[in-house]
Amino acid sequence: MQTTMMGAKNENMHTTVEPQRLRDKKVKELVSDKRRLVEVPYTATLAHTMNTLVANQVVAVPVAAPPGHWIGAGGSMILESDKHTGAVRKHYIGMVTMLDILAHMAGDNGGELSNMEERMAVPVSSIIGHCLESLSLWTLNPSTSILDCMEVFSKGIHRALVPLDSTMENVAGVELVESASTYKMLTQMDLMRFLKGHESDLKHVLDRTLKDLGAIVEPIFGVTDHTRVIDAIKSMRAGSLNAVPIVESSNPATEDHSKLVNGKGRKVIGTFSATDLRGCPVSHLQSWLTASVMEYTRSLLSVSANIAGSSPRELVTSYAESPLAEVVDKVVVNHVHRVWVVDHNGLLGGLVSLTDIIRVIRASLLELYI
Repeated sequence: MQTTMMGAKNENMHTTVEPQRLRDKKVKELVSDKRRLVEVPYTATLAHTMNTLVANQVVAVPVAAPPGHWIGAGGSMILESDKHTGAVRKHYIGMVTMLDILAHMAGDNGGELSNMEERMAVPVSSIIGHCLESLSLWTLNPSTSILDCMEVFSKGIHRALVPLDSTMENVAGVELVESASTYKMLTQMDLMRFLKGHESDLKHVLDRTLKDLGAIVEPIFGVTDHTRVIDAIKSMRAGSLNAVPIVESSNPATEDHSKLVNGKGRKVIGTFSATDLRGCPVSHLQSWLTASVMEYTRSLLSVSANIAGSSPRELVTSYAESPLAEVVDKVVVNHVHRVWVVDHNGLLGGLVSLTDIIRVIRASLLELYI
């Protein structure tokens, strides 16, 4: 669509010109104020890695190793090199998330927990790839357009490295080779904050409801209020899920609480997220792994949140008839990556994730530009 139209009314001019300005934005504008990349060496222990996550309030870190001896995640070669000489200093071999660490702690031994200190003393390089997200490292060139960035994040990619002085000609994707002297991390949440800052450019989509936009996803797999933390972690790892709703058990005596359940139509009473465990001291985790998710959520979350310097996370919900603007505001203000969609009785009907929000906003922008 042209950015101007002969004889167009003022209101039509606004709906075409404003989003055009947004389309011209580049990734470099999203990372200009971001801090230096947080990373860990391949020799770091899991205990050190968890401390790094907590200290920097991040949920994932890239793992750096000496060049020439490692195969990178997805077969890629994302390298850090000297800005002046071009000599390669590091090779980023993968990404480690909080869920990777917790899945390793929970183990595959049927729930028998022992030697927690020993488990946390293994090198971080030994657990790369235990969860799906760790298997790929993405890069986004600073000159990548916001629309192309949205395309990547609308496919479920949660974060990407942005080379600040890339010597490559790539635009977006999993690169076979990428080299730069320094990188910054761009996440879906960074993009959401940017889009929220351009609400006036997006009224044509933000004023529409979740149902109208097709933003609601189902089915929704969750855990019951009687599920143990260790079983929730194992189920999340198996399903490549970073968070699940906690729903009321339909029959506490007979229901299998060790596996994921279809939460649709059930009363949602909480959220269990791997990131919520990052503020819990390692010394306390072993005892809490065998507790129920509700016991952890109610009792330890407030303690761990205080340690992490934040407030206990509240249940964030919305309705199918809610405007997208309301949901965008909730995810940014509460710093959550998903909103549970419920009916007026609190029964679960679906979810809207950052991936879904980015997908529908991008689709709406494309309709304007074609």
